[in-house]
Amino acid sequence: MAYRYLFGPVCSRRLGTSLGVDLVPLKTCTFNCVYCECGRTTSLTGERREYVPTDRVIAEVDEYLAKVPDLDYVTFAGSGEPTLHSGIGEIISFIKDRYPRYRVAVLTNSALLTDPDVRIALMRADLVVPSLDAVSEEVFQEINRPCPGLTAGQVLAGLEAFAREFMGEIWLEVFIVPGLNDTEEEILRLRDAIAVIDPDCVQVNTLDRPGTEVWVRPAPPLALERIASILGENAEVIGAACTGRALPPKAGEVIDLLLATIRRRPCTIGDLAGILGLRPAEISKCLRVLEAEGRVEPVREKRGVFYRAI
Repeated sequence: MAYRYLFGPVCSRRLGTSLGVDLVPLKTCTFNCVYCECGRTTSLTGERREYVPTDRVIAEVDEYLAKVPDLDYVTFAGSGEPTLHSGIGEIISFIKDRYPRYRVAVLTNSALLTDPDVRIALMRADLVVPSLDAVSEEVFQEINRPCPGLTAGQVLAGLEAFAREFMGEIWLEVFIVPGLNDTEEEILRLRDAIAVIDPDCVQVNTLDRPGTEVWVRPAPPLALERIASILGENAEVIGAACTGRALPPKAGEVIDLLLATIRRRPCTIGDLAGILGLRPAEISKCLRVLEAEGRVEPVREKRGVFYRAI
């Protein structure tokens, strides 16, 4: 079965072997973050609706999980903000009812957590990884560039409400953009907000792949360690990309898997080898074909040459 709404499994830095579930078209989001690895938001919206057919997503999930794959998580993420999809709660409930052995994770930018319906939809997830990049309104607007009417105060209030209600784990992500939210004042504001939210852990992150804006650069490792030490005892710096445990795909699936992965985030040859369980030479050969066909392009960054879809 060719999957339209599933991708991976990928070897995630945080979640191990993770099957992705993508619920919105690229790039539909409540934010247009300067650092986003998926690129510039083309549909900036806060409207919740059924962006892709819920029943078809469930059918793909059912077909895939029936094979009893070895996964650490089924993760809602991908081309934009997953909580924009009005059926996310139904899909999570299907997984937990039909395949209770699998842990469900949701990656969210926190923008819609002010909505009680969104908070209810996420209640059966095992893990939610929400973002909080800034507390002050000015820095929030500069980094996250939200849809009209959305404020930093609303995001924080939604996070606090969700943390009070949710019984699963919360790993709060703070993405550091040098020159914007790495000042002493902003870090202390984040520290105070985190104390109220009281997440299970705080993950300090920075640019690893090409971001939306070319001027965004990664924060130095020592700076990240200093920020983590200020944010609290349960704060940690996100590590480098992991090596894959994925099984090698069939030869005929390689091109499709490469494109499906690259469309959602730029990757190096090493990233793709780890994700797909293939030798770098095989990946390189396929990328040369795709590049010659004008379907991918290489972009040189500090960590190496990334390939992204055209």
